[in-house]
Amino acid sequence: MKRPIGIFDSGVGGLTVFKAIRAAFPEEDLLYFGDTARVPYGPKSHNTIIEYSIQNARFLLQKGIKILIVACNTSAAVSLDELCHLTNIPIIGVITPGAEEAVRSTRNKRIGVIGTEGTVRSEAYTRAISKLMPDAVVFSKACPLFVPLVEEGWTDHPVAKAVVHEYLHELQQMDIDTLVLGCTHYPLLRDLISQVMGNQVTLVDSAEAITAYLKALLPVNIVGKTGKDIFYVSDNEDKFEQIAKRILDKEIAQLRRVRLFESWFE
Repeated sequence: MKRPIGIFDSGVGGLTVFKAIRAAFPEEDLLYFGDTARVPYGPKSHNTIIEYSIQNARFLLQKGIKILIVACNTSAAVSLDELCHLTNIPIIGVITPGAEEAVRSTRNKRIGVIGTEGTVRSEAYTRAISKLMPDAVVFSKACPLFVPLVEEGWTDHPVAKAVVHEYLHELQQMDIDTLVLGCTHYPLLRDLISQVMGNQVTLVDSAEAITAYLKALLPVNIVGKTGKDIFYVSDNEDKFEQIAKRILDKEIAQLRRVRLFESWFE
């Protein structure tokens, strides 16, 4: 029996990762869990983020997944080590692929990172980039309002434009040539971010980098049967479906709301 790939995020942002994986692996079955009842994760404490991440992982592990993709930068930055204690299956976070792509992209070794408060506070990207390129200079900026804007579907709203400009104004002065979109929600604001930062700054989307990691683990079989897509959320399935249609450019056939059971803790 074919086992699926499991993907989780705090909300809709991880759908950017889902979309990239689906494009690269059309034959694989994909399960996606969006913790829409508890989004955003960024402002929460490390202990709470770890608890939520473990619960999300256990839910997907109960579905018999063969690989777990932590498509939430905040979860990956804070809880990846804890998650690795849960299972022997491969677990892929978004931090390392994003850092590696940033190092490949930069020319002047001045790299910006934007993310949630939790991701920036963890300094996970700074450590990962510095390990790969010790002489790199990393400038980090928390952009906590980006996730609510995306979850609301306001990716091209005048308010979003004003917020993006406000957050990125400092980074414009830092002579960076590469900017890591350190939250899987942020690629949905890519056009606005690019307008503010200019074409001379390369935007790094870790969703694309993750597919390279998967290709090292899985054979690509484009001739096989098309895989199934199953989506789970913890709340607001109607809003999730609306936003998912825009991100994935297709109807969502199987979407289920699940309860946060105590058994997920055990």
